[in-house]
Amino acid sequence: MRTWQVGDVMTREVVTVVADTPYREMVDLLLRRGVSAVPVIDGFRRVLGVVSEADLLHRIERAGEPAQRRIFESRRQRDARGKSEALLARDLMTAPAVTTCPQASLPAAARLLDHEQVKRLPVLDDLGRLVGIVSRADLLRVHLRSDAEIREDVVQEVLRRVLAVRDGLVTVEVRHGEVTLAGRLDRRSAVDLAGRLAAQVSGVVQVTNSIGYDADDTVHDPTQVMPVA
Repeated sequence: MRTWQVGDVMTREVVTVVADTPYREMVDLLLRRGVSAVPVIDGFRRVLGVVSEADLLHRIERAGEPAQRRIFESRRQRDARGKSEALLARDLMTAPAVTTCPQASLPAAARLLDHEQVKRLPVLDDLGRLVGIVSRADLLRVHLRSDAEIREDVVQEVLRRVLAVRDGLVTVEVRHGEVTLAGRLDRRSAVDLAGRLAAQVSGVVQVTNSIGYDADDTVHDPTQVMPVA
């Protein structure tokens, strides 16, 4: 069963800069294109780092402050001071960039964004070249799928293709991304699997599994003794 991947939601037309791009040009680019960050790439479209609004704001934050170093200076303060004095992308960028690939699942990308505390991920192909960028907002696009599209995937991919359930045994209702399964199957394991797979369908918010079953094949029968090898 195929679920949406980063390649399905990423932005393919990426605004980029090179290592020698000057400060003022980057500010103009971000404002003119309405983006909050740009990857810094080399001649082979390999990502060297990312320059964000936060990187550019250090110059404004420290405007008018003395340029001398403090005796006790944290790494964060040292980096901020360095960026406040930088004029080129190579000195302003955050490196190495946190990246992902088009085949990554949306949950994996969301966990990476959260763990690394970043707002977007450059997307690289198998050769390490930039092919897109995915943001938090891009990942949310999966929940713009219509209820009809979600229901079609649950019926076709989960019930028919994976579980081979005959038509009429299970009903599927979807409202605002919330899936309700009802009906009856022969085994509890099939019921549980139907619920788990339905939850993995792209755009599903929640699954209510009300399917009944004839036999509970998930309970171990102590009367059945395994033969000794």
